[in-house]
Amino acid sequence: MLSIKVLGPGCSNCEKVEAHTKQALGMLQPEGGYELTKVTDPLTISEYILKTPGLVINEAVVCEGRIPDASEIMSWLANALETAEN
Repeated sequence: MLSIKVLGPGCSNCEKVEAHTKQALGMLQPEGGYELTKVTDPLTISEYILKTPGLVINEAVVCEGRIPDASEIMSWLANALETAEN
């Protein structure tokens, strides 16, 4: 199962990262399922990144301070799935 965290205070950029992540998940449809969490607490966010928005997959920071597109997120999700299987 994939653990995905969208990090940010809830601004429009964070919402775009969440939307792109959901779009990527819809295209990929991971067999093992996933858990998508929005993290808005500044202290928790600072444990991962310094600049929002951020994206964490299986506890690894994959993006910080920018809005990745859905295809880029899909490649990160696919890599995380491959790594989890091995």
